[in-house]
Amino acid sequence: MSASGFWVAEKEDAMNLLLFLVIGLVAGWLAGRIMKGGGYGMWGDLIVGVVGAFIGGWVFGLLGIEAGGIIGSLVTAVVGAVILLWVLRMIKK
Repeated sequence: MSASGFWVAEKEDAMNLLLFLVIGLVAGWLAGRIMKGGGYGMWGDLIVGVVGAFIGGWVFGLLGIEAGGIIGSLVTAVVGAVILLWVLRMIKK
């Protein structure tokens, strides 16, 4: 790989990470609204959304559902975040 190719790959990795974090933040915020709870602040929403993305991906994989693109990633993360908040609230009770 040439030096310019490495630079492009590095920029793509940074953009993918940024997109992943933005989707996690939005997913955590949406899940908090769906579950009728107060927000957890920017960092809490980000954590809920990112963890939710992994949970949603796992659940969708078990069900044989594939969601592609940015909207699919957001839906997957929101579903996972809602599941996460539901489980946490059940444990809290």
